[in-house]
Amino acid sequence: MDFDYEASMKKIEEITAKLESGELSLEESLKLFEEAAGLIKSCSAFLDAAEQRVKKLAEE
Repeated sequence: MDFDYEASMKKIEEITAKLESGELSLEESLKLFEEAAGLIKSCSAFLDAAEQRVKKLAEE
């Protein structure tokens, strides 16, 4: 399955809203924070790879 950047960003936004609500327990907040951190890392890697592809295409 391919990485879905847009779906990952939407999930990060949903997690952020839940965390900002202040209605979660500490344990739930930590779990969601860890999930968001992983998604952010994946999004960053995806963007880095896309940037490299664009640079390569621009050089050709």
